[in-house]
Amino acid sequence: MRVAPLKALYFTQFLSAFADNMIIFIVLAIMRQENYPGFYIGLVQSAFLLAYVVCAPFVGPFADRNAKSYVLLIGNIVKAAGILLLMTGISPVFSYLVVGIGAVTYSPAKYGILPELTDTKDALLRANGKIEGYTIFAILAGSVAGGMLAEYSLFWSMAVCIGLYLISMAGTLAIPRMPGNSSLRYSRALSDFISDVKLFFSNPKCRFSLVGTCSFWMSSTVLRFAFIAWIPLMFGITSLDKISMLVAVTGVGIIIGSLATPYLIPAHKYYRSYLYGLMMALIVIASIFVSNLYLIIAVLMAIGFMGGAFIVPMNTVLQDEGHRISGTGKAVAVQNFVNNTMMLLGMGIYTGATRAEINAPVSIATVGIVLLGFVLYLHFLKKKLPSSEEPLTESTYSS
Repeated sequence: MRVAPLKALYFTQFLSAFADNMIIFIVLAIMRQENYPGFYIGLVQSAFLLAYVVCAPFVGPFADRNAKSYVLLIGNIVKAAGILLLMTGISPVFSYLVVGIGAVTYSPAKYGILPELTDTKDALLRANGKIEGYTIFAILAGSVAGGMLAEYSLFWSMAVCIGLYLISMAGTLAIPRMPGNSSLRYSRALSDFISDVKLFFSNPKCRFSLVGTCSFWMSSTVLRFAFIAWIPLMFGITSLDKISMLVAVTGVGIIIGSLATPYLIPAHKYYRSYLYGLMMALIVIASIFVSNLYLIIAVLMAIGFMGGAFIVPMNTVLQDEGHRISGTGKAVAVQNFVNNTMMLLGMGIYTGATRAEINAPVSIATVGIVLLGFVLYLHFLKKKLPSSEEPLTESTYSS
Protein backbone atom coordinates (compact mmCIF):
# COMPACT_ATOMS: atom_id res chain seq x y z
CA MET A 1 0.00 0.00 0.00
CA ARG A 2 1.34 3.43 -1.01
CA VAL A 3 2.08 5.78 1.90
CA ALA A 4 1.16 9.46 1.47
CA PRO A 5 4.36 11.53 1.07
CA LEU A 6 3.58 13.85 4.00
CA LYS A 7 2.88 10.90 6.31
CA ALA A 8 6.15 9.30 5.21
CA LEU A 9 7.95 12.56 5.97
CA TYR A 10 6.39 12.77 9.45
CA PHE A 11 7.38 9.14 10.14
CA THR A 12 10.93 9.65 8.89
CA GLN A 13 11.37 12.88 10.83
CA PHE A 14 9.95 11.38 14.01
CA LEU A 15 12.37 8.44 14.03
CA SER A 16 15.38 10.58 13.12
CA ALA A 17 14.60 13.20 15.78
CA PHE A 18 13.85 10.42 18.32
CA ALA A 19 17.36 9.03 17.84
CA ASP A 20 18.91 12.52 17.86
CA ASN A 21 17.49 13.17 21.31
CA MET A 22 18.48 9.83 22.78
CA ILE A 23 22.10 10.72 22.18
CA ILE A 24 22.41 13.54 24.68
CA PHE A 25 21.33 11.27 27.54
CA ILE A 26 23.68 8.56 26.28
CA VAL A 27 26.50 11.12 26.46
CA LEU A 28 25.41 12.11 29.99
CA ALA A 29 25.64 8.42 31.00
CA ILE A 30 29.11 8.15 29.44
CA MET A 31 30.17 11.30 31.33
CA ARG A 32 28.91 9.85 34.59
CA GLN A 33 30.60 6.48 33.95
CA GLU A 34 33.95 8.03 32.99
CA ASN A 35 33.85 10.92 35.52
CA TYR A 36 33.89 13.81 33.07
CA PRO A 37 33.51 17.31 34.63
CA GLY A 38 30.01 18.81 34.59
CA PHE A 39 30.84 21.51 32.03
CA TYR A 40 31.87 18.85 29.44
CA ILE A 41 28.25 18.44 28.32
CA GLY A 42 28.37 22.06 27.17
CA LEU A 43 31.40 21.27 25.00
CA VAL A 44 29.58 18.28 23.48
CA GLN A 45 26.49 20.34 22.64
CA SER A 46 28.65 23.18 21.32
CA ALA A 47 30.40 20.77 18.92
CA PHE A 48 26.99 19.77 17.56
CA LEU A 49 25.99 23.41 17.09
CA LEU A 50 29.35 24.28 15.52
CA ALA A 51 28.54 21.87 12.68
CA TYR A 52 25.41 23.89 11.92
CA VAL A 53 27.30 27.19 11.86
CA VAL A 54 30.22 25.99 9.70
CA CYS A 55 28.19 23.90 7.23
CA ALA A 56 25.28 26.35 6.83
CA PRO A 57 26.57 27.99 3.60
CA PHE A 58 26.78 24.64 1.82
CA VAL A 59 23.79 22.60 2.98
CA GLY A 60 21.23 25.04 1.54
CA PRO A 61 22.53 24.71 -2.03
CA PHE A 62 22.91 20.95 -1.49
CA ALA A 63 19.24 20.70 -0.46
CA ASP A 64 18.02 22.88 -3.33
CA ARG A 65 20.24 21.23 -5.96
CA ASN A 66 19.19 17.65 -5.13
CA ALA A 67 15.94 15.81 -4.51
CA LYS A 68 15.16 16.60 -0.89
CA SER A 69 14.22 12.99 -0.10
CA TYR A 70 17.76 12.04 -1.17
CA VAL A 71 19.19 14.72 1.12
CA LEU A 72 17.17 13.31 4.04
CA LEU A 73 18.74 9.91 3.35
CA ILE A 74 22.30 11.31 3.32
CA GLY A 75 21.69 13.19 6.57
CA ASN A 76 20.60 10.02 8.36
CA ILE A 77 23.61 8.07 7.05
CA VAL A 78 26.00 10.68 8.50
CA LYS A 79 24.15 10.72 11.84
CA ALA A 80 24.37 6.93 12.08
CA ALA A 81 28.12 7.18 11.37
CA GLY A 82 28.46 9.53 14.36
CA ILE A 83 26.86 6.94 16.63
CA LEU A 84 29.19 4.24 15.30
CA LEU A 85 32.14 6.46 16.26
CA LEU A 86 30.70 6.85 19.76
CA MET A 87 30.30 3.06 20.03
CA THR A 88 33.97 2.54 19.16
CA GLY A 89 35.13 4.84 21.97
CA ILE A 90 35.81 7.99 19.96
CA SER A 91 35.52 11.23 21.94
CA PRO A 92 31.87 12.24 22.54
CA VAL A 93 32.74 15.76 21.35
CA PHE A 94 34.00 14.53 17.94
CA SER A 95 31.26 11.90 17.60
CA TYR A 96 28.53 14.43 18.32
CA LEU A 97 30.17 16.83 15.84
CA VAL A 98 29.65 14.17 13.13
CA VAL A 99 26.04 13.72 14.24
CA GLY A 100 25.69 17.50 13.93
CA ILE A 101 26.99 17.41 10.34
CA GLY A 102 24.29 14.86 9.54
CA ALA A 103 21.65 16.94 11.29
CA VAL A 104 22.56 20.17 9.49
CA THR A 105 22.46 18.32 6.17
CA TYR A 106 19.04 16.85 7.03
CA SER A 107 17.38 20.03 8.29
CA PRO A 108 16.97 22.18 5.11
CA ALA A 109 15.42 19.22 3.30
CA LYS A 110 13.05 18.45 6.19
CA TYR A 111 11.52 21.91 6.08
CA GLY A 112 12.30 22.73 2.45
CA ILE A 113 10.25 19.83 1.13
CA LEU A 114 7.04 21.05 2.83
CA PRO A 115 6.15 23.64 0.15
CA GLU A 116 6.67 20.89 -2.46
CA LEU A 117 4.20 18.59 -0.70
CA THR A 118 1.52 21.24 0.06
CA ASP A 119 -0.48 23.49 -2.25
CA THR A 120 -1.80 26.34 -0.07
CA LYS A 121 -0.49 28.58 2.70
CA ASP A 122 -2.92 27.13 5.22
CA ALA A 123 -1.86 23.59 4.28
CA LEU A 124 1.75 24.67 4.73
CA LEU A 125 0.92 26.07 8.19
CA ARG A 126 -0.81 22.80 9.15
CA ALA A 127 2.13 20.76 7.84
CA ASN A 128 4.53 22.94 9.83
CA GLY A 129 2.45 22.46 12.95
CA LYS A 130 2.42 18.70 12.46
CA ILE A 131 6.11 18.33 11.69
CA GLU A 132 6.94 20.55 14.67
CA GLY A 133 4.57 18.47 16.79
CA TYR A 134 6.10 15.18 15.62
CA THR A 135 9.58 16.60 16.16
CA ILE A 136 8.84 17.71 19.70
CA PHE A 137 7.09 14.42 20.43
CA ALA A 138 10.27 12.72 19.21
CA ILE A 139 12.31 14.98 21.51
CA LEU A 140 10.01 13.99 24.36
CA ALA A 141 10.01 10.26 23.66
CA GLY A 142 13.68 10.16 22.62
CA SER A 143 14.78 11.97 25.76
CA VAL A 144 12.83 9.56 27.99
CA ALA A 145 13.99 6.49 26.05
CA GLY A 146 17.57 7.76 26.03
CA GLY A 147 17.55 8.24 29.80
CA MET A 148 16.03 4.80 30.42
CA LEU A 149 18.16 2.85 27.93
CA ALA A 150 21.38 4.59 28.97
CA GLU A 151 20.70 3.56 32.58
CA TYR A 152 20.20 -0.03 31.36
CA SER A 153 22.96 -0.43 28.77
CA LEU A 154 25.12 2.04 26.87
CA PHE A 155 25.75 -0.45 24.06
CA TRP A 156 22.08 -1.23 23.46
CA SER A 157 21.05 2.41 23.68
CA MET A 158 23.49 3.24 20.89
CA ALA A 159 22.42 0.19 18.88
CA VAL A 160 18.79 1.34 19.10
CA CYS A 161 19.85 4.76 17.77
CA ILE A 162 21.47 3.21 14.73
CA GLY A 163 18.43 0.99 14.15
CA LEU A 164 16.12 4.02 14.24
CA TYR A 165 18.26 5.86 11.69
CA LEU A 166 18.14 2.81 9.41
CA ILE A 167 14.33 2.63 9.60
CA SER A 168 14.14 6.38 9.00
CA MET A 169 16.28 5.92 5.88
CA ALA A 170 13.83 3.33 4.60
CA GLY A 171 10.98 5.78 5.17
CA THR A 172 12.52 8.31 2.78
CA LEU A 173 11.89 5.87 -0.07
CA ALA A 174 8.16 6.68 0.16
CA ILE A 175 8.81 10.41 -0.40
CA PRO A 176 8.82 11.49 -4.07
CA ARG A 177 12.20 12.45 -5.52
CA MET A 178 11.35 15.82 -7.02
CA PRO A 179 14.26 17.22 -9.06
CA GLY A 180 16.21 20.11 -7.60
CA ASN A 181 17.82 23.12 -9.23
CA SER A 182 20.86 21.65 -10.99
CA SER A 183 22.12 25.11 -11.99
CA LEU A 184 23.27 25.85 -8.44
CA ARG A 185 27.06 25.84 -8.02
CA TYR A 186 28.88 24.96 -4.80
CA SER A 187 31.89 27.12 -5.76
CA ARG A 188 29.79 30.19 -5.07
CA ALA A 189 28.19 28.74 -1.95
CA LEU A 190 29.93 31.00 0.59
CA SER A 191 29.50 34.28 -1.31
CA ASP A 192 25.93 33.36 -2.22
CA PHE A 193 25.22 32.48 1.40
CA ILE A 194 26.45 35.85 2.62
CA SER A 195 24.20 37.47 0.01
CA ASP A 196 21.30 35.27 1.18
CA VAL A 197 21.81 36.32 4.80
CA LYS A 198 21.70 39.98 3.75
CA LEU A 199 18.66 39.32 1.55
CA PHE A 200 16.65 37.62 4.30
CA PHE A 201 17.50 40.25 6.91
CA SER A 202 16.50 43.01 4.47
CA ASN A 203 13.04 41.42 4.12
CA PRO A 204 10.83 42.59 7.05
CA LYS A 205 8.88 39.31 7.36
CA CYS A 206 12.02 37.17 7.19
CA ARG A 207 13.84 39.39 9.70
CA PHE A 208 10.89 39.09 12.08
CA SER A 209 10.94 35.30 11.69
CA LEU A 210 14.71 34.93 12.07
CA VAL A 211 14.82 36.99 15.25
CA GLY A 212 11.88 35.00 16.65
CA THR A 213 13.26 31.55 15.84
CA CYS A 214 16.81 32.28 17.02
CA SER A 215 15.54 33.63 20.34
CA PHE A 216 13.35 30.55 20.84
CA TRP A 217 16.03 27.98 20.04
CA MET A 218 18.78 29.72 21.98
CA SER A 219 16.53 29.90 25.02
CA SER A 220 15.25 26.34 24.66
CA THR A 221 18.72 24.84 24.25
CA VAL A 222 20.20 26.55 27.30
CA LEU A 223 17.06 25.93 29.38
CA ARG A 224 17.21 22.20 28.66
CA PHE A 225 20.65 21.88 30.22
CA ALA A 226 19.93 24.37 32.99
CA PHE A 227 16.84 22.39 34.03
CA ILE A 228 18.83 19.12 33.88
CA ALA A 229 21.25 20.71 36.37
CA TRP A 230 18.53 22.35 38.49
CA ILE A 231 16.16 19.39 38.95
CA PRO A 232 18.58 17.30 41.09
CA LEU A 233 19.39 20.33 43.25
CA MET A 234 15.78 21.38 43.83
CA PHE A 235 13.99 18.03 43.99
CA GLY A 236 16.77 15.55 44.83
CA ILE A 237 16.13 13.51 41.66
CA THR A 238 19.39 12.06 40.33
CA SER A 239 18.50 9.13 38.03
CA LEU A 240 18.77 9.98 34.33
CA ASP A 241 15.47 8.33 33.40
CA LYS A 242 13.47 10.45 35.88
CA ILE A 243 15.31 13.65 34.96
CA SER A 244 14.66 12.97 31.27
CA MET A 245 10.95 12.45 31.98
CA LEU A 246 10.68 15.78 33.78
CA VAL A 247 12.58 17.68 31.09
CA ALA A 248 10.43 16.00 28.44
CA VAL A 249 7.28 17.52 29.96
CA THR A 250 8.25 20.74 28.16
CA GLY A 251 8.08 18.73 24.94
CA VAL A 252 4.50 17.73 25.70
CA GLY A 253 3.62 21.40 26.00
CA ILE A 254 5.34 22.24 22.71
CA ILE A 255 3.45 19.46 20.93
CA ILE A 256 0.13 20.81 22.18
CA GLY A 257 1.11 24.38 21.36
CA SER A 258 2.33 23.43 17.86
CA LEU A 259 -0.82 21.50 17.00
CA ALA A 260 -3.03 24.25 18.44
CA THR A 261 -1.29 27.05 16.54
CA PRO A 262 -3.49 26.94 13.38
CA TYR A 263 -6.51 27.52 15.64
CA LEU A 264 -4.84 30.24 17.71
CA ILE A 265 -3.03 32.25 15.05
CA PRO A 266 -4.34 32.53 11.44
CA ALA A 267 -1.59 32.29 8.81
CA HIS A 268 -1.98 35.95 7.80
CA LYS A 269 -1.64 37.11 11.41
CA TYR A 270 1.64 35.30 12.10
CA TYR A 271 3.02 38.41 13.84
CA ARG A 272 0.76 37.69 16.85
CA SER A 273 3.04 34.79 17.77
CA TYR A 274 5.38 37.15 19.61
CA LEU A 275 2.74 37.45 22.36
CA TYR A 276 3.25 33.75 23.13
CA GLY A 277 6.99 34.39 23.26
CA LEU A 278 6.32 37.10 25.82
CA MET A 279 4.31 34.71 27.98
CA MET A 280 7.00 32.04 27.62
CA ALA A 281 9.68 34.47 28.87
CA LEU A 282 7.63 35.51 31.89
CA ILE A 283 6.85 31.90 32.88
CA VAL A 284 10.56 30.95 32.57
CA ILE A 285 11.51 33.74 34.97
CA ALA A 286 8.75 32.72 37.39
CA SER A 287 9.78 29.03 37.28
CA ILE A 288 12.79 29.51 39.58
CA PHE A 289 10.44 30.34 42.45
CA VAL A 290 8.58 27.02 42.17
CA SER A 291 9.53 24.38 44.72
CA ASN A 292 6.60 21.96 44.36
CA LEU A 293 7.25 19.03 42.02
CA TYR A 294 3.70 18.88 40.63
CA LEU A 295 3.61 22.62 40.07
CA ILE A 296 6.92 22.59 38.21
CA ILE A 297 5.48 19.94 35.87
CA ALA A 298 2.62 22.33 35.05
CA VAL A 299 5.07 25.21 34.62
CA LEU A 300 7.31 23.22 32.26
CA MET A 301 4.29 22.24 30.19
CA ALA A 302 3.14 25.89 30.03
CA ILE A 303 6.62 26.96 28.87
CA GLY A 304 6.43 24.35 26.12
CA PHE A 305 2.91 25.34 25.04
CA MET A 306 3.85 28.99 24.69
CA GLY A 307 7.02 28.02 22.84
CA GLY A 308 5.10 25.86 20.36
CA ALA A 309 2.65 28.67 19.54
CA PHE A 310 5.62 31.06 19.28
CA ILE A 311 7.78 29.06 16.85
CA VAL A 312 5.36 27.52 14.30
CA PRO A 313 4.14 30.77 12.67
CA MET A 314 7.75 31.99 12.55
CA ASN A 315 8.80 28.92 10.58
CA THR A 316 5.82 29.19 8.26
CA VAL A 317 6.34 32.80 7.23
CA LEU A 318 10.05 32.19 6.60
CA GLN A 319 9.33 29.20 4.35
CA ASP A 320 6.61 31.08 2.48
CA GLU A 321 8.77 34.16 1.86
CA GLY A 322 11.94 32.12 1.37
CA HIS A 323 10.35 29.90 -1.27
CA ARG A 324 9.30 33.05 -3.14
CA ILE A 325 12.51 35.09 -3.00
CA SER A 326 15.38 32.60 -2.95
CA GLY A 327 14.39 28.95 -2.39
CA THR A 328 13.22 27.24 0.76
CA GLY A 329 16.43 25.24 1.20
CA LYS A 330 18.45 28.45 1.30
CA ALA A 331 15.92 30.04 3.65
CA VAL A 332 16.17 27.15 6.10
CA ALA A 333 19.98 27.13 5.80
CA VAL A 334 20.09 30.83 6.74
CA GLN A 335 17.66 30.11 9.56
CA ASN A 336 19.84 27.24 10.80
CA PHE A 337 22.93 29.46 10.67
CA VAL A 338 21.29 32.26 12.65
CA ASN A 339 19.61 29.90 15.13
CA ASN A 340 22.67 27.80 15.78
CA THR A 341 25.03 30.76 16.00
CA MET A 342 22.84 32.10 18.79
CA MET A 343 22.51 28.63 20.37
CA LEU A 344 26.30 28.22 20.23
CA LEU A 345 26.72 31.62 21.86
CA GLY A 346 24.15 30.70 24.53
CA MET A 347 25.79 27.34 25.25
CA GLY A 348 29.23 28.96 25.36
CA ILE A 349 28.05 31.45 27.98
CA TYR A 350 26.22 28.70 29.90
CA THR A 351 29.32 26.45 29.86
CA GLY A 352 31.42 29.34 31.17
CA ALA A 353 28.82 30.04 33.86
CA THR A 354 28.86 26.37 34.89
CA ARG A 355 32.66 26.36 35.13
CA ALA A 356 32.41 29.51 37.26
CA GLU A 357 29.92 27.64 39.48
CA ILE A 358 27.06 30.06 38.84
CA ASN A 359 23.97 28.19 40.00
CA ALA A 360 21.22 26.91 37.72
CA PRO A 361 18.39 29.21 38.93
CA VAL A 362 20.48 32.26 37.98
CA SER A 363 21.06 30.75 34.53
CA ILE A 364 17.35 30.01 34.09
CA ALA A 365 16.31 33.52 35.12
CA THR A 366 18.94 35.04 32.82
CA VAL A 367 17.60 33.04 29.87
CA GLY A 368 14.09 34.32 30.61
CA ILE A 369 15.29 37.93 30.74
CA VAL A 370 17.25 37.57 27.47
CA LEU A 371 14.20 36.01 25.77
CA LEU A 372 12.08 38.87 27.08
CA GLY A 373 14.50 41.33 25.47
CA PHE A 374 14.20 39.55 22.11
CA VAL A 375 10.39 39.56 22.33
CA LEU A 376 10.32 43.30 23.04
CA TYR A 377 12.53 43.76 19.96
CA LEU A 378 9.99 41.72 17.96
CA HIS A 379 7.30 44.13 19.13
CA PHE A 380 9.44 46.93 17.67
CA LEU A 381 9.95 45.01 14.40
CA LYS A 382 6.22 44.32 14.14
CA LYS A 383 5.60 48.03 13.61
CA LYS A 384 7.91 47.94 10.57
CA LEU A 385 6.15 45.07 8.80
CA PRO A 386 4.53 46.10 5.47
CA SER A 387 1.06 45.78 7.03
CA SER A 388 0.08 43.96 10.20
CA GLU A 389 -3.07 42.68 8.50
CA GLU A 390 -1.42 41.80 5.17
CA PRO A 391 -1.81 38.10 4.20
CA LEU A 392 1.26 36.00 3.54
CA THR A 393 2.59 36.46 0.04
CA GLU A 394 1.31 34.04 -2.55
CA SER A 395 3.98 31.45 -3.30
CA THR A 396 4.52 29.40 -6.41
CA TYR A 397 4.69 25.90 -5.01
CA SER A 398 6.43 23.09 -6.80
CA SER A 399 4.17 20.36 -8.06
